[in-house]
Amino acid sequence: MKEILRTNDATTIPFACALLQGEGIETFVLDVHMSVLEGSVGVLPRRVMVQDDDFAAAIVVLNDNKIVTGL
Repeated sequence: MKEILRTNDATTIPFACALLQGEGIETFVLDVHMSVLEGSVGVLPRRVMVQDDDFAAAIVVLNDNKIVTGL
C-alpha cells in the first residue's frame, strides 16, 4: 500500500475516499484512532492509503478534483 493523502482536515478524507471508491479504487485510512492519544484536537494527520497498482490512477482522480496530495 502507498500513501496517497495525509491531512488533518476531517472533511477532506471522506471526500477523497468517496471519489476514489467511486472510481473503484479501494482506500484504507490510517491513524483514525490517534485522536484518543492526542486529546481530540486534530493535530495528528490521518493518512489515506491505496493499493500500489491503483496509486497512479488515484493521483489523477485527486488532482482532477483539486485535492492536493503533496505528491
